[in-house]
Amino acid sequence: MNLEQALQTFFVESRELLEDMESALLAAEQAESRTELVNAIFRAAHTIKGSAGLFGLDHIVAFTHVVESVLDQVRDARIQLTGQLVTLLLACRDHLSLLIDMVEAGRLEADDAASEAAAPLIRQLREYLDATPMTALQVAGVPEETHASAFERMGESGGSSDYWHISLRFGSDVLRNGMDPMSFIRYLGTIGRIVGIATLADAMPANESMDPESCYLGFEIAFDSDADKAAIENVFEFVRDDCRLRILPPNSRISDYVRLIRELPEEVPRLGEILVRCGSVTAAELENALKEQADAKPSQRLGEILVEQGAVPGVVVDAAIAKQHHASDQFRTQEARSIRVDADKLDHLINLIGELIIASASANLVARRARNDELQEAASILSGLVEEVRDSALQLRMVKIGATFSRFQRVVYDVSRELGKDIRLVLSGEETELDKTVVEKIADPLTHLVRNAIDHGIEPAELRAARGKPAQGMVQLNAYHDSGSIVIEVSDDGGGLKRDKILARAIERGLVEPGRALSDSEIYALIFEPGFSTADQVTNLSGRGVGMDVVKRNITALRGGVDVQSEEGAGTKVVVRLPLTLAIINGFLVGLGGSTFVIPLDMIEECIEFSCEPGHDYTNLRGEVLPFIRLRELFGVAGAAGRRESIVVVNYAGKKAGLVVDTLLGEFQTVIKPLGKMFGHLRCISGSTILGNGEVALILDVPMLVQEVANQETQAA
Repeated sequence: MNLEQALQTFFVESRELLEDMESALLAAEQAESRTELVNAIFRAAHTIKGSAGLFGLDHIVAFTHVVESVLDQVRDARIQLTGQLVTLLLACRDHLSLLIDMVEAGRLEADDAASEAAAPLIRQLREYLDATPMTALQVAGVPEETHASAFERMGESGGSSDYWHISLRFGSDVLRNGMDPMSFIRYLGTIGRIVGIATLADAMPANESMDPESCYLGFEIAFDSDADKAAIENVFEFVRDDCRLRILPPNSRISDYVRLIRELPEEVPRLGEILVRCGSVTAAELENALKEQADAKPSQRLGEILVEQGAVPGVVVDAAIAKQHHASDQFRTQEARSIRVDADKLDHLINLIGELIIASASANLVARRARNDELQEAASILSGLVEEVRDSALQLRMVKIGATFSRFQRVVYDVSRELGKDIRLVLSGEETELDKTVVEKIADPLTHLVRNAIDHGIEPAELRAARGKPAQGMVQLNAYHDSGSIVIEVSDDGGGLKRDKILARAIERGLVEPGRALSDSEIYALIFEPGFSTADQVTNLSGRGVGMDVVKRNITALRGGVDVQSEEGAGTKVVVRLPLTLAIINGFLVGLGGSTFVIPLDMIEECIEFSCEPGHDYTNLRGEVLPFIRLRELFGVAGAAGRRESIVVVNYAGKKAGLVVDTLLGEFQTVIKPLGKMFGHLRCISGSTILGNGEVALILDVPMLVQEVANQETQAA
């Protein structure tokens, strides 16, 4: 991998870490147990700092180091994670994002504007650090008054094996990677008591050959704690790849200490003395270990020695070795199970598969015309394979909406504080998947809806209390699949829409004729009109009437629809329906005269023979009134209708309608081609596709057709 590719990976991974950092910060303020969240925040900052150091991005390293220092104090419970500190750390997270964007744009050093933006953040961070002074021994996590006496007692008594023994050697690149060895020792002291500690620098070279950027530190630690081995290992989680760590539990076998002695780089006599002084082994145990080492043949393996000592049976050693090899192979396999793919390459693949589908349809048509059984069978197999390839490729572009939902934690946090409201965001349906391109384009409309719910929907705390509601308001985001679409709901428990006020403002602006009867849904839909607003005053967030019309326009551009449900005093729910994908769908071909149209198959419930009373636009569907629309009349298709018309029953948003067509032509894999600007005004048409014979078929906009049927019913009423 060249430097440019490595930098691109750094940008992607850093942004992912910043998202994790933001999510953990927002969750930490409300969480009862913050340990894991604080670790996640520290890990994100620590990793960004280390990665930035690899590329010589000193300004990012310098800024992140101060952030990391504060987070380290939070981990040690020396600084409390208050709401004020969370707000500061979120601002630091935003500044890091800005610095990374600058590097991606080619500015490898901080400019004056970035330095000025960083200065107040660093000043506030240092105020927290200046308020928590520590002595040198406290940095190591050992109380000053007991540090020296602990070693003295251990040496005099010959040691004790009632403590954990931790043997730690940092790698030479630890400092270059932006890590502070002492921070790990300090953090260790938060889960137990460091009884004794010896610092080793035996690997230190002569002065003239020493590298000041290399680390030569090692530690032998006697540790008293009720924590298990996994918890102790987690203390060194961030540096596991840059250190050699050995942990022996209290009352370990002598053979374990023998193995430890042999695996560490220091000379045995020196290491043995350290083990005794730390209290991990007694003098007698050390003497036995040294004797066994001297008597053992150089070629004799550790497993053989353990078996001869009677410490473990031979079968256990064999099983352990086999499991070790298996775990290593399994790790390598898992490590290679996922790869990053450039989004443009994935889009190009989908486009090629779309062309393959069109070519496959053409091959099927040729095979049927040739009436060659072998050719038809080959074409059928080809169609099946193309369908599988299509489904697999589309699955690659499917992403969970949870990542998009998580961004709104920050939106709610910032906006609610700006407005002085206490609001929590509730997420559900985060596992729901949809096409990557839909996710990218729905973020802005959802942002408008969430901000609108916070500003207009949730009442001030005093008003909520007067209405008998909790002081804390709630905004909820929910997603689920329904009839081949994804449904996203943005709801709040606020004051709801004021029906009469909306209608009065619409009449005032000439959007509705006075005296005209409108349903609740029609009145609520007026809030999506350009420039429409019922706000009495303009704020930084709303009141100009330029948000909701953008929401509807963007959703309509995605071949989706939006509906509003509200109850005054109880809350509002905005329901957004979107197609799962914008690329390839399963369609159903229908004929109108000499023209062919495509209906999305996921929205079709059934097909029935056309029948109705003369002059009526509805039929009897097993005792249910089914309104329908004659597509021949809607699109002005010339010529007489077929002798045997059919009704295609479609379902959208829980509403059924019938589409009267001349002929039913069967299923068809549909590659969606967008209409040009010249045809953008066409009603009830959402796109086009190319048939196997090269002709163009138009894709029907089912949501618009269902609305058309509803309008006909309203006019008739």
